[in-house]
Amino acid sequence: MARILVIEDEQDLAELLEYNLKADGHEPDIARTGAAGVARVKASKPDLVLLDLMLPDVSGSEVCRMIRELEGGKRLPIIMVTARGEETDRVRGLELGADDYVVKPFSVKELLLRVKAVLRRGTEESGKQPSDGVRTAGDIRLDPVRHEVTVKGAPVALTALEFRLLKTFLERPGRVQTRETLLSDVWGIEADITTRTVDTHVKRLREKLGPAGDVIETIRGVGYKLGD
Repeated sequence: MARILVIEDEQDLAELLEYNLKADGHEPDIARTGAAGVARVKASKPDLVLLDLMLPDVSGSEVCRMIRELEGGKRLPIIMVTARGEETDRVRGLELGADDYVVKPFSVKELLLRVKAVLRRGTEESGKQPSDGVRTAGDIRLDPVRHEVTVKGAPVALTALEFRLLKTFLERPGRVQTRETLLSDVWGIEADITTRTVDTHVKRLREKLGPAGDVIETIRGVGYKLGD
């Protein structure tokens, strides 16, 4: 059972999420404003946050930033639940450190799958002993022990999910990774759902890596691979 904080001002949706999370074995808590949500994070230390982007007092983006600045907030999984499906909104959420996003209207089944996947990733990573193997590609250097990425010696700030995505590419040079494979291996989601999540994260990862990010090649109609 996971303690899940739902920050959502729409009463009907909040009740729907509360009902289904309980039915799936979780312990949901509802906050109707951003300020209340941040206060609940401080007080109750949830295992995961479902965060609406549109809130009556402050934006979900600002709430995400505030949570990340709290003690222990950097590692708290956050899934954004939003009516804003535009790429700029998704990228903004990822920039702030959201682990995933779901666009309204959404399938409750899909949302529950994403919740399970994010929680499972956190459990698996907390129990893993880090590998000593530093991975490189061109000017990119990834150190799994220090959890650091540099390009030409300069540090690059990646979210935990972006780090896993880059590590997956570096561990499989020259091998084409389909979007479905990446969803399964990086996100932990094995379902017939939209693959736009993968494209958005890859694009953001390339941008953070700068020109060095060109080593991640797009294979049209298939997926991506780490090139020469």
